[in-house]
Formats: sequence, C-alpha cells, structure tokens
Amino acid sequence: MRDVIAMLCLGLSIASPAVAAAPGNDAATAGVKAALELGADKALAVLGRQDGYLGDPDVRIPLPGKLQKGRKLLDKLGMKKQTAALELTINRVAEMALPQARQLIIDAIGRASPEDAVAIVNGPQDAATRYFRNTMAAPLATAFQPIVAKVAADLQLSRTYDAVAAKAREAGLTDQDSSLDAYVTHKALDGLFLMMTREEAAIREDPSGQANPLLGEVFGGHR
Repeated sequence: MRDVIAMLCLGLSIASPAVAAAPGNDAATAGVKAALELGADKALAVLGRQDGYLGDPDVRIPLPGKLQKGRKLLDKLGMKKQTAALELTINRVAEMALPQARQLIIDAIGRASPEDAVAIVNGPQDAATRYFRNTMAAPLATAFQPIVAKVAADLQLSRTYDAVAAKAREAGLTDQDSSLDAYVTHKALDGLFLMMTREEAAIREDPSGQANPLLGEVFGGHR
C-alpha cells in the first residue's frame, strides 16, 4: 500500500511541473517590474534619439487633428514646407522629451502590486504593458506634459504651429480642441507603449536569453 501511495505522489509531481514552478508573489512582482523596466529602457533607447519617432511609421506623430486631415489642401496652398517643418518639430519634441521622463516611468512601474503581478505573469504577451498603460497612462501623462512643454518651447513649436494654423483657418480648417503640448504628450506615450509591447513579447518569447536571470525564472514556465 505504501508503494502505491508513493507512486501516486510521484506521478502527481511529474504531471504538474508548472504548478511546482509557479513563482510566488514577491518573485512575480520583481519579475514584472524588471520586465517593464527593461522594456521601457529599450524603448527609450530607440525612441529617444534623432528620428526615433519620425523615422518609424508605426510611431511617427502626425499633424494634430484637422491639420493632418487637411494637409494635402494646405500643401496645395503653398504650405508644404511649413507642414513638413511642423511634423518634424513635433517629432523632435517627443524624441528629446521622452528620455527625460525615465524616472517618472520607473516610479510608475514601481507601483505595480503583487496581486497584479501574478495575473500579469500568467497573462498574454502584452499583459504587463497593458496593465501599465491602463493604470499609469493618465498620471504619467500629467507628470510628463511639463517636460514636453519645456522642450516644445526650446524648439519654438508654437511659432511653427501658429504659421500653419493661421493658414488652416483661412482654408476653413479648425484647430484641435486640446493643447499642442497635450497632443504631443499623448502621442509620445502611445509610441512608448507600442515599443514596450514589442519588448515584452520578446522577453516572454525568450526569457532565459535575457541578461537578468530573474526574467527566466518568472516567465520561463509561461511561454
């Protein structure tokens, strides 16, 4: 009888390796935060350089609102250089401002709870970034916008925008409802979240290949 019980216990332990390997709350929390920080740092390295936004059609920030919709008309009205300059300046603002927000991003990542972390580890490939975006996007945008405003002022974004907007009003195009700084802020964060989603997927695909061994321990059994 003892032999039978021992064999049954051995069979259960072999049949359930995922349960035995499941990370605890502390490990899951540390692993999720490490994954998010790694994804954020890689995204910042790509986006926070010249043409990081402008050179990538997936994250390039277009002209705001009706200006983008009416861009062809504006170009026909002799504003092609001005609209191109405005798009360039908008993207340069994002490229220069985003790296300055690193500590804001890291602080936001640090607020992930152990309960959320366990659910994220067992979630889909973008679970961590989706959680980060859903819970932290609004406060992060509020904290990030003053940085954008400062860079925008340094690059004289408003002057470039005003030249295009004046012609747009003459052509019957209305301005956007929100401020230009807010527009750039949210578009810059959209690009950040997209890049972080890609990095999270790469980490989950090859967790053991990451420099931080904790990622292999936490995500290794959840591919």
